[in-house]
Amino acid sequence: MRIENLTKHSYFDFHEPPNIKREFFPMTTPVMTLASAPVAPLLARLFAESEAASPMSNPAFASMIGERDRLMRSKTDYPMFYGAMKDYALPVSPESGRLLYMLARSLKARSIVEFGLSFGISTLHLAAALRDNGGGRIITTEFEASKVARARANLTDGGLIDLVEIREGDALQTLATGLPETIDLLLLDGAKALYCDILDLVESRLRSGAMIIADNADYCPEYLERVRSIDAGYLSVPFAEDVELSMKL
Repeated sequence: MRIENLTKHSYFDFHEPPNIKREFFPMTTPVMTLASAPVAPLLARLFAESEAASPMSNPAFASMIGERDRLMRSKTDYPMFYGAMKDYALPVSPESGRLLYMLARSLKARSIVEFGLSFGISTLHLAAALRDNGGGRIITTEFEASKVARARANLTDGGLIDLVEIREGDALQTLATGLPETIDLLLLDGAKALYCDILDLVESRLRSGAMIIADNADYCPEYLERVRSIDAGYLSVPFAEDVELSMKL
């Protein structure tokens, strides 16, 4: 049968047994949580709000713009930078969000750890994948209390809060205990200088084939050196301009 003649009918429409009455069973497209209400319109609004809000309008941020790189690379001074950013989502891009969803779905992920909750935009993408995978849990952490409140509200509005465990505080403490035996996916999108430290906490739980997505990983050169080393147990590749995608071997 020519491709252009295929229509949405049952298997038997193309392989009809003799003397069997033809029946038509329209094929339905599975509901994709990411592309459906309430998640899709919520994400559209959150991305639009993030794009409209410029950190440059914040005097605290503008005053430290010259020191931004140093603050983001520092393991001691980064709270100053992120404290000034507490009213801004600083989200992943829509493309990176879809990547997160796709990776979690293709891995059939049930167990995800996220470093850097912020307003919960990346968490919504990951939780949508868990919902479509049939369930699971995301453990996520955030040290800014106001961001925790906003993220919790967004996840509730998206109908996905039941899949998310939010741990408020310093990730070096909140992720030091109580992790699942195996982790399918790790998202690093908090203080860049801590990427290696967070990986140290999680690494022993990463299953073979687990994926690690690190946003703005170029601010942590030692992290890139580590995950780009096969001898260290990883296979890694840069994705787009600001994401490092790595697999645990």
